[in-house]
Amino acid sequence: MAKHQEECPKVDPGAPKWVVTFGDLMSLLLCFFVLLLSFSEMDRQKYKQVAGSMEKAFGVQRKIRVMEIPKGMKIIAQDFDQQIIETRIREDLGKEIDDLLSTDLEEYKDQISIEASENEISIRLMGESTFDSGQVVIREKLKPLLKNIAKVLETTNEGIIVAGHTDNVRVRQGGPYSSNLRLSIARAAAVAEFMLTHSKIEPKRISTMGFGQYRPIASNDTVRGREQNRRVEIILGNMPSATQ
Repeated sequence: MAKHQEECPKVDPGAPKWVVTFGDLMSLLLCFFVLLLSFSEMDRQKYKQVAGSMEKAFGVQRKIRVMEIPKGMKIIAQDFDQQIIETRIREDLGKEIDDLLSTDLEEYKDQISIEASENEISIRLMGESTFDSGQVVIREKLKPLLKNIAKVLETTNEGIIVAGHTDNVRVRQGGPYSSNLRLSIARAAAVAEFMLTHSKIEPKRISTMGFGQYRPIASNDTVRGREQNRRVEIILGNMPSATQ
């Protein structure tokens, strides 16, 4: 019978001893993270805000259900497009201003600046950088800068506000302008007309304002402060559309 008895197959001795320890470790880690999740608190309101932002940021921006595939539409939300456009405008304007300030307009480098906020972009021309004292004729040196600014702004769709400001020093009696307010209005109009003449900006996009001495950004008690207050600002931002 021993001859007919089959030999018993060899049995695998089993997994290595370290597997038991590894399995215990994974079990403990799983319990640990389960406990962390059970102790944590979820801010549902913040979660909804994040989910809503993601929903608006991605996906075709069309609410009407149709069977055809949308064509000619971007999958990025318009808010993202607007941020890209504003960034490009700031870069273009900044480059134009920096190039001219480093060459032809170096003497005015402390009087010309560009500022950007969430809703608008502002080019500030301070002091006598744009006009001679008490005058409304644009300086020849500043004309190339204004032309370049107008060329950049003509590629946008936002409204353009040209605002004139003065310091609190009274205008010379007997001159063409009886007050700082009239002078600031005339200067804003001169800049706006120049930009319209040397670009393809739609006239309905431009509006002019004159504030005289009533919106200072610095103290009129110092020479530097008065220089900062004597300024023309070109502001790119949203404004009510013109009626048809």
